[in-house]
Amino acid sequence: MSDVQDILEIPKDFIKDGTQFMTRCTKPDKREFIQISKAVGVGFLVMGAIGYLIKLIHIPVNNILVGAA
Repeated sequence: MSDVQDILEIPKDFIKDGTQFMTRCTKPDKREFIQISKAVGVGFLVMGAIGYLIKLIHIPVNNILVGAA
């Protein structure tokens, strides 16, 4: 009988935690939203630059390896 109670306790805990999370959440103000947007934009630019540099190095190396075969 204890196993059934343990199984039934899982959804109850999930719902309880979910409601606590939703009550703590707040909508970001304008300053916080702009700050988050800037951080995401910088992240996109950094990841794009890293991808571009890797591709820039990969093309000549690939041509050397494939061209030698």
